[in-house]
Amino acid sequence: MFTTPRLTLLATVLCCGAMAAQAQNSAPIKVGLMLPATGTYAGLGTAIENGFKLYVSEHGGKLAGHSIEYFKVDDESDPSKATDNVNKLIKRDNVDVLVGTVHSGVALGMAKAARDNNTLLIVPNAGADAITGPMCAPNIVRSSFTNWQPGYATGVAAANKGYKKAMTITWNYSAGAEAVKGFTEGFEKGGGKVTKDLNLPFPNVEFQALLTEIASQKPDVVFAFFAGGGAVKFVKDYAAAGLNKSVPLMGSGFLTDGTLQAQGAAAQGILTALHYADNLDTPRNNAFRKNYAIAYKSNADVYAVQGYDAAQILNAGLMAAKGDLAKRDVITSAMRKAVVDSPRGKFTISAAGNPVQDMYLREVKGENNEMVSIAVKALADPARGCKL
Repeated sequence: MFTTPRLTLLATVLCCGAMAAQAQNSAPIKVGLMLPATGTYAGLGTAIENGFKLYVSEHGGKLAGHSIEYFKVDDESDPSKATDNVNKLIKRDNVDVLVGTVHSGVALGMAKAARDNNTLLIVPNAGADAITGPMCAPNIVRSSFTNWQPGYATGVAAANKGYKKAMTITWNYSAGAEAVKGFTEGFEKGGGKVTKDLNLPFPNVEFQALLTEIASQKPDVVFAFFAGGGAVKFVKDYAAAGLNKSVPLMGSGFLTDGTLQAQGAAAQGILTALHYADNLDTPRNNAFRKNYAIAYKSNADVYAVQGYDAAQILNAGLMAAKGDLAKRDVITSAMRKAVVDSPRGKFTISAAGNPVQDMYLREVKGENNEMVSIAVKALADPARGCKL
């Protein structure tokens, strides 16, 4: 039996087409990690990356049948470099999904680029309210929090403790301003009054003049928003000034997360609010902490949890699309509909793309942030300005 040239050509086209589709469906997923590798937030970036990779390794090194290829850029926590850095991943490396970052100012630049280029973006830390507020987009999802959420929960907790007058202190940048706004809203809703907001330029850690002002004003409580190396210096300086014995210090949980070993005795007894606590005694959290300790020879923290959950959220979208990256609407819809079985406790994702989650009141005991109670149950960010 002879095959006509037309049939041979058709068979070749069908064969090659099938092979190309198969190759595309099994091609590695390109994940662009834009995280701080240097500076005050370097340790946070490492924990996020470790958490993300831990989830992938627990699934045989694949998500929805695809191996993962990583591309990394150190964002240096520098907003002025954000556009150039993110474009290296989007335009040079042609990544399928962006994961980043820690600094809110840098994340805002990432979010704009993701919107402009319709690139999937999962934010594993930066809490800039605008990302899931006025800048919200179907292709942007967060695995962490808004700055407003832990600030608001801390304000509720402070009011519930009966404090009436508060002062706040933070760096003069968007994350600090939004955290303070959340604290003020929660605190004043409970009958308290914020009498003064103090701030200093990021990443300045010369706190002495502001600590002197706190000592002279004698508020009932101080709310602080710092993280990383700045949080270590602030907590130690606060204690060295003797303020920890006269004015209770509270804060968004980043004040004492990933910093306790360096803060030592100065941090003991500090109350913070956050969506994770080290001693959550659940099978999910216990297994996560054990696996993380084995893999990285260190204790997991909230940053590791957020990186881990970023991979979970991505996997939920990919599984719904059966690994087909071309089915963007299916992926983004499934990411928002996911019920994430997180070490922090199960949470859902709002229409704006932000976790709806329990906020825990925690107390520093030894080198752990131990849960005292749930400060606010299933707290959703108001997503002011989001229009989808």
